[in-house]
Amino acid sequence: MTDFQKFKQLYQDNKFDVLLRDPVSIYWLKLRSISRKELLVEFCGLIGIDSSTTSGSALFEYVYNAQPPIEKIDEFINQKYKSERLERKASEARLVSELYKMPVLDWGGLYQNNLERTIVDNYVKKIRNFDLLNQKIENEIHDSMRGYVQSSWYNHWTSILIEDIFKDHEAVTPTVGLIKKVDFFIGNVPFDLKVTYFPDGFMTDTRRAMGLPTELQALKRFARLNDIAYDRTQKDKIIFNELLTRISENHTDIAKNFMREFKTNRWDIVSKVLANHQNLIKWLYEEQGERRFDAANRLFLVLINKNNLEESWKMKRNVELLRDKINDYLDGFKNKNADSLKIDFNWIDGKQYYALSDIIFVVKE
Repeated sequence: MTDFQKFKQLYQDNKFDVLLRDPVSIYWLKLRSISRKELLVEFCGLIGIDSSTTSGSALFEYVYNAQPPIEKIDEFINQKYKSERLERKASEARLVSELYKMPVLDWGGLYQNNLERTIVDNYVKKIRNFDLLNQKIENEIHDSMRGYVQSSWYNHWTSILIEDIFKDHEAVTPTVGLIKKVDFFIGNVPFDLKVTYFPDGFMTDTRRAMGLPTELQALKRFARLNDIAYDRTQKDKIIFNELLTRISENHTDIAKNFMREFKTNRWDIVSKVLANHQNLIKWLYEEQGERRFDAANRLFLVLINKNNLEESWKMKRNVELLRDKINDYLDGFKNKNADSLKIDFNWIDGKQYYALSDIIFVVKE
């Protein structure tokens, strides 16, 4: 099996932990970024490779075997990216303005990847009355779908804005075509960018390890001891938000003291992660869902609103804040030791995996 065939097979099998151990795979991945026929034909014309006798399906392997200099590949990729970027840049200010119209990030209970299942389980299979079904469609599904589509729209366009910040930096080689699990290369390190917030699950696990109740349990206990009513029929996330808001807005000294301690505990946990992020990276890899599991290199951009973690989602559209923090990280990436990026983690299959990973924390005071 040739190197090309080996890399292709590993890529198709999602064995990124094996693929990326071979430094030559970076060359293969960069070339795959321009593997669409029209791009490869244009690239061949620019560097003097005769591609006229090679069919489209075999062209990628043909160009790989010709071994054009990686500098030429990088140059072509950057040229194509800059051309695409000009179009987006012209409308970027308007896009950011539109994103600031988003009042709340509410998925309406219809979460990504299980939209159909949610509708089938909660409406199609449960309801036997046609009139009731139509009533539910008008009063529940309609509003839920609006929240789902708006939240998806917000996540999509803020993600593009953030990726462009990375790809605009001179230390980054972008991707032109889609590559599985690679959004860009910093130097010659391929990364899959993951934009997220401080994970609720990690907060819960850390509190339990410290002998503390979960945040929701703490809120419910305070509500019970102080006769604060709330809708107990709702899902945990809705109950959490209601209690957090009601107790935060309560004017009594006992409520103020509780919230002060609640936020202090929160920030103590976050501060420890800011000082040593390896445990969080490992947790983020190990808590992947089975359907989406991979061991690709990941760069996590973690957005944290210090005073209100629940409002961290708004930071995705704060382009000025994000650009400063991201550029600071990229400016210093050349000084990073490769060993500092190595992460070993276990997964439910009992195997140990290896990847290169890092975190950029963006904290809004």
